[in-house]
Amino acid sequence: MSNVLVTGGTGYIGAHCCVALIEAGYHPVVLDNLVNSSPAVLDRIERITGTRPPFVMGDVRDGATVSSLLDEWRPLAVMHFAGLKSVGESVRQPLDYFDVNVHGTIELLKAMDGADVRTFIFSSSATVYGAPDSAPVSEDAPKRVANPYGRSKLMAEEVLEDLAASDPRWRIARLRYFNPVGAHQSGMIGEDPVGTPNNLMPYIAQVAVGRRERLAIFGGDYPTRDGTGVRDYIHVMDIAEGHLAALEYLRQTPGLLSLNLGTGSGLTVREVVAAFERASGVTIPVEIVPRRPGDVAECYADPALAARRLGWSSKRSLDEMCADAWRWQRLNPGGYAP
Repeated sequence: MSNVLVTGGTGYIGAHCCVALIEAGYHPVVLDNLVNSSPAVLDRIERITGTRPPFVMGDVRDGATVSSLLDEWRPLAVMHFAGLKSVGESVRQPLDYFDVNVHGTIELLKAMDGADVRTFIFSSSATVYGAPDSAPVSEDAPKRVANPYGRSKLMAEEVLEDLAASDPRWRIARLRYFNPVGAHQSGMIGEDPVGTPNNLMPYIAQVAVGRRERLAIFGGDYPTRDGTGVRDYIHVMDIAEGHLAALEYLRQTPGLLSLNLGTGSGLTVREVVAAFERASGVTIPVEIVPRRPGDVAECYADPALAARRLGWSSKRSLDEMCADAWRWQRLNPGGYAP
C-alpha cells in the first residue's frame, strides 16, 4: 500500500514530486492528459530514480477512467496537480478554468469516495489571497481572489472544506504555493512552459539561453528597496518535500490542513535577475514597462504553521534556485522538445 496517484504528474511540480516520492520509497502512478506537458518527463524520471512510474493518459474529469485507475492501483493517497494555471488565460477563458480546476477536482473526489480512498493533497496557490493587506501572509489572511484562476483554486478549496466537515474519514491538505522556481539538480526535469512564460524565472532563463531578447519588468516604481515587486520564490524541490511531509502528516492525522509553502522572505525582481546572472555568467537585458493591473508591491509567505505542523521548511537558497534553473535550461534549451 505505498502507491500514490499523482494527477498532472508529468507537469512541472508533479514531476518533481514523483521523483521525491520514489526516493522516499513510495510508488507514484501518474494520470495526465498531456495538454501542458510532455511524455518525455517519464523517461527523465526513470533516468533520475531508476524507476519508471506507471502512466495513464486521461483526464480527471473522466470519472470512469479515474475510478478504474483507483480500483487497479488502490493508492493510499492522491496528490492532485492536474489543472490550468495561467492568470491571463483564465481571464480570457474562465469557463475552461472552472471546468478543469473545479469540476475536475469534484469528479476526482467523487471517484475517490467511491473507491474508499480519502487521503488527498491539493495543489493550491497563494493567488487565493489576492492582494494581501500586509506581508508576510499567514493562512488566516482574507481571501480576495482577483482573477478566475485564483477563484477556481479558492472554489476547489471550499469544496474540500465542506467535504472534510461532512465526513471525518477524509484527510485533506490544501497547500498554497507562493512562487515555485528552479529545477531538479540533475538538470533532467524542469519548467517547460507552453508559449510565452507567465512566470519570472523561466522567462529569465529563456533570455539567458537566447530564446528571447530581453526581460520586461512590470513596474520599476513600487515602494520597495529597488522599485521592483517583491515575491516569495521557493525551490520546486522544497515544494516537493513539503508534499512528502504533508503525506506523512495525513497518514497519522485525519481532518483538514491548510498551509503556505514559501520561504518566508521576499525577493525583488532585480535581485532574482542579479542572482541568475551570477549563476549563468550571462547578462540579462531588461526593460522597465508599466505595472500590470492587480499586481501588488509585496507578497511573501508566513510559513511558520508548516514548520510547526509538518516539521518542514524551505532549505534551498536563491543561488541554488538560479543555478538549478540555469542547468535545466542550458541542457535543454528547447525544453522537452526533441
